[in-house]
Amino acid sequence: MDRMTSCRICPRSCGVNRKNGEIGYCGETDRLRIARAALHFWEEPCISGDSGSGTVFFTGCNLGCVYCQNYNIAHEGRGKEVTIERLSEIFLEPMNKGAANINLVTPTHFSPQIKDAVIRSRSRGLNIPIVYNTSSYETVESLRELVGIVDIYLADFKYFNGSIAERYSNAPDYPEITALAFGEMFRQQPELIFNDDGMLINGVVARHLVLPGQQEDSKKVLKHLYQRY
Repeated sequence: MDRMTSCRICPRSCGVNRKNGEIGYCGETDRLRIARAALHFWEEPCISGDSGSGTVFFTGCNLGCVYCQNYNIAHEGRGKEVTIERLSEIFLEPMNKGAANINLVTPTHFSPQIKDAVIRSRSRGLNIPIVYNTSSYETVESLRELVGIVDIYLADFKYFNGSIAERYSNAPDYPEITALAFGEMFRQQPELIFNDDGMLINGVVARHLVLPGQQEDSKKVLKHLYQRY
């Protein structure tokens, strides 16, 4: 993976040689690691539906929020190494169990390998939407690499205030970075499209978690989302 030799995949821009075994801010080398792959029934109704979302949880994270609900995966590195070939097979397994989509959780730092795996899976019959489940701390350049790969962006907009972003995610530039990322996501998927069963097949879903004591920041996030997109 050439993009791993001096990694600039995410806004951290570590520049480390992950291909040579160096570990980025995300906590990972270029070796794909996943913690769980299974049907998941607790996303938004238009994502999970009754049949479940074929969810793959990737080890590590480029944001690293202190309140992370997947702390043992994102911070502590729990997971198992898999090849790109094996990941492409894993994508097919939930489809064969009736999954509504393939849901990539915290995929940013492995996005080049994921792209390769999706292409391989589609050549073997994968025909359900790909959901990119992200913190939105993404570079526009990396998101552009996903054109034709991602059907649905399930995207957080966590903070509008850089000081709060720094306190909880060590990312003071999060608001500016995320605003640009959302612009690119909406450029790629400008319209919400549902199938006859009410399941989302294309579009962007924006999510926001209201933190205790940060209601004013939340109001600014929501105002920005409504006015901008």
